[in-house]
Amino acid sequence: MLASPAHAQSAAQVGQWSSVMTWPMSATHTSLLPDGKVIFIGEYEQGLLPPGRWDPTTQTLSQFPAPGYNVFCSGQTFLSNGKLLYSGGHIATDEGLPHASLFDFNTSTWTRVPDMNAGRWYPTNTTLNNGDVLTSSGEIDGPGDINQIPQRFIAATSAWRTLIGAQQDIPFYPKMFLAPDGRIFYAGQLRNSLWLDPTGSGAWSMGPLSNYGSRSYGPAVYLDGKILLIGGSQPPTATVEEIDLTTASPAWRYLAPMSIARRQHNAVILPDGTVLVVGGSSGPGFNSSDFPVLYAELYNPVTNTWTSLSSGARYRGYHSTALLLPDGRVLSAGGYEDTTAEVYSPPYLFKGPRPVVTAAPTTSLPAATFTITTPDAANITRVSLIALSSVTHTFDQNQRLLTLNFTRGAGSLTVTAPANRNIAPPGYYQLFIVNAAGVPSLGRRLRIPPP
Repeated sequence: MLASPAHAQSAAQVGQWSSVMTWPMSATHTSLLPDGKVIFIGEYEQGLLPPGRWDPTTQTLSQFPAPGYNVFCSGQTFLSNGKLLYSGGHIATDEGLPHASLFDFNTSTWTRVPDMNAGRWYPTNTTLNNGDVLTSSGEIDGPGDINQIPQRFIAATSAWRTLIGAQQDIPFYPKMFLAPDGRIFYAGQLRNSLWLDPTGSGAWSMGPLSNYGSRSYGPAVYLDGKILLIGGSQPPTATVEEIDLTTASPAWRYLAPMSIARRQHNAVILPDGTVLVVGGSSGPGFNSSDFPVLYAELYNPVTNTWTSLSSGARYRGYHSTALLLPDGRVLSAGGYEDTTAEVYSPPYLFKGPRPVVTAAPTTSLPAATFTITTPDAANITRVSLIALSSVTHTFDQNQRLLTLNFTRGAGSLTVTAPANRNIAPPGYYQLFIVNAAGVPSLGRRLRIPPP
């Protein structure tokens, strides 16, 4: 069992884990709702049960209504209005449902939308630049029976458009990202990257080869137009790769590796621009609980370095999830047959008082300027916009980091919103200001509306 190599250090150096909470089911599909609450859905037949609702502020648990069918192994991401689109579901292992539903956090209700072209077990949902959602991959009726035709959910009409020109056999839960040019970038798990034009009937084109090879059950994150692939594969690797989609000829390059190989781990973007990795196994096999990695690691993109942090109490492997909370802490929950959760407080929460936001907008158009009122303006070094998390099976299908330009004034910041909706797809984000000590404010909800 691999505990933190830095266990004797202070919380300001390695952070701090909460006590273990007992939850009613495994948190296999976990999303941060626009109201700051967490919705979580369990594994296997738990996907039929009422989803859990956790309030990070009061630590209380309750339930949402049941979805009406088994949404385990679905894809999930947000529409621009904050509704969650769940695509696919579970009949049996490798056998998917064609169903889709919207969950409305305002009314706590589920609404069935038309079925897709066929079943999808382990699909990925990706929010597009106009607020539509692309659903891709997922198995239909057995191992390797991939639904090869992506579909576009038209948000305005709740209808599907099948991209008949974009047939492609890509493994389930593909790492798909809206790129700065409006196309979709497939980052893995296969070594060969791909581009998808989601307009019209759709069209694929070849992208660059990554360096390591296939990375099953390893996370990928989007940082200001760059995508990081972190660990994964079987046996697991510690290697990390990056591609910069803002360049004329994007190519994969190695970054500094983690301190240990991991598989079945999660990666969470933090307000200070770093990436927190939690959980996973360092051993061979699909979900090697005999080789748990309990300590967290933090990647700093500025210095290209990793720092080992404190250890959680539970093995978080297959079916575990992790996400950023509005107060800058990180929820780490679930795992195969594990109905517990923990909360990690990063080191920045032990480095002095938070900067305070006294006023900020709740909506911004792309490229607009807006004002954040704060008595701490003179000491602010970063403004971050982070899309709400919606994570399952090691991949967060919605989170992305957008670092915003700003100028300081007397008691305020003048901030420039992302240039367009390719960079900031429509939907809800958490807005943070960060001071010179790296301490973030509480997150404020900000929405980028559709065109």
